[in-house]
Amino acid sequence: MPGKSSQRAGVVANWADERLGLGSAMKKNLRKVFPDHWSFMLGEVALWSFVVLLLSGVFLTLWFDPSMAEVQYNGTYDPLRGVHMSAAFASTLDISFDVRGGLLMRQMHHWAAMIFIASMMIHLMRVYLTGAFRKPREVNWLIGCLLLLLGTIEGFTGYSLPDDLLSGTGVRAADGFMKATPVVGTYMSFFLFGGEFPGDSIIPRFYVMHILLIPGLLLALIAAHMLLLVYHKHTQWPGPGRTQENVVGYPMLPVYAAKAGGFFFIVFGVTALMGGLFSINNVWKLGPYDPSKVTAGSQPDWYMGWPDGLLRIIPAWETHLWGFTVSWNIMLPILVAPPLLLIILMLLPFIESWVTGDKREHHLLQRPRNAPTRTAVLVALMTFYGLSWAAGGNDIIAIKFHLSINQITYFMRAAVFIGPVIAFFITRRWCISLQRHDNEKLLHGYESGVLVRSPDGGYAEKHLPLPEAKAYTLTARDRDPEVEEVDETLTGREGRKARLRNRLQKLYFADNQQKPSAEELHDAQHHAEHELHELESQIAAGPNRHGPAEH
Repeated sequence: MPGKSSQRAGVVANWADERLGLGSAMKKNLRKVFPDHWSFMLGEVALWSFVVLLLSGVFLTLWFDPSMAEVQYNGTYDPLRGVHMSAAFASTLDISFDVRGGLLMRQMHHWAAMIFIASMMIHLMRVYLTGAFRKPREVNWLIGCLLLLLGTIEGFTGYSLPDDLLSGTGVRAADGFMKATPVVGTYMSFFLFGGEFPGDSIIPRFYVMHILLIPGLLLALIAAHMLLLVYHKHTQWPGPGRTQENVVGYPMLPVYAAKAGGFFFIVFGVTALMGGLFSINNVWKLGPYDPSKVTAGSQPDWYMGWPDGLLRIIPAWETHLWGFTVSWNIMLPILVAPPLLLIILMLLPFIESWVTGDKREHHLLQRPRNAPTRTAVLVALMTFYGLSWAAGGNDIIAIKFHLSINQITYFMRAAVFIGPVIAFFITRRWCISLQRHDNEKLLHGYESGVLVRSPDGGYAEKHLPLPEAKAYTLTARDRDPEVEEVDETLTGREGRKARLRNRLQKLYFADNQQKPSAEELHDAQHHAEHELHELESQIAAGPNRHGPAEH
């Protein structure tokens, strides 16, 4: 018989369930089905690396002193003993050398930040390439873009906190970027730094942003991202038994929860291994920040490298108006390019929906080859990003490969514009070729590797029909819509918009290979069965037939 305590607990639980519906909601969602595919783990890597960031960040918070007050270091690290530095840098040295496990936690935190941003970027690319951003998931796409932006800002504030020479140089650069903003630049700088750079407020303010403001926003957006994922149900790859109305996979409990928990420990373990074996952000080698010094070969963390690359290769464009200098060489790569690229990224789902006219709900993913223009657009953006990122290391490239830094700069100036165009056309034609290859396999089967000699002495390779599951997957895609001609008599703004949309739609679907029709597949299957029967007959009658030889 249950005791009084268990009876009271049951009464409380029943009271809460009757008023809040928690029990029924949990029962429903704990049996929710999630599909299984290796590409879905990219989002989980981002989630679990964020959890590692929270855990290691709590540890570091207990010992870090976010103060710019000047102190004299008297800790364990002998080369800096007696040097005057900020309390923030001194506490960073103490965490690294005097707190048990402090250096491991510092490096785990830094590596987890790198993995967090990298996995978000790769996850975002996977979502776009497979069409998982389409209706009804446009809002989740926007949330993902904002998470990437906030993660980048969080990373910048985080590696600025130690107040070492490298991070101080980055903060100094940020001050210059703000002051390059016309009209309000100096006001923005004074507001952030609490006076003239460097002041004594920037580290405490970054600390509040880093441990409170931005993590709160990240947690809220991640929660919204996960709730929308559950509400919309997870996308899945096409296959037998998978439709737009169902989800084929494993329930949350016990299968998916066990896999997700195990995957968290894998991410944690790999991060701990990297933190223990691979040094990162060795601030003691750099020393405390001094405005009169700059570290040779100084570069920001990798996710801030592409704006730095644009800054390095842009010509020295300036305009002097009424005694004021407008620094285009700072505004364009730093103040214009990053927000513009983010806006383009956020608008991609809506632009595609408007061009294609597709307003349907989509729960099945697409292979990237089946959307050639979409895939080519992302590859073009990736090419622009990659070339800009490489330009951020033009000095290192010049030193390591014994090249002229001027020639590298001139090459990059042209490559960031020409490279994406070339990448777009190559990727699009590549995808169309892969579509043709899929159609060939559907109609003529796959190469069996069996060579058969004909009576007249010729050799031919026999093709075998694809397995039904593979053939179903290749044909489980929609045909592109027919592009209708626009009434040329339309005038005004609506007419111009309709003609523009019609031209873009023709370009979007141009040269796409449609999947074979049912009649073509039926004829191909009949032909394949005939070839297979003929192959078996030739093998049975040939010199390599099975059984005893005939005399």
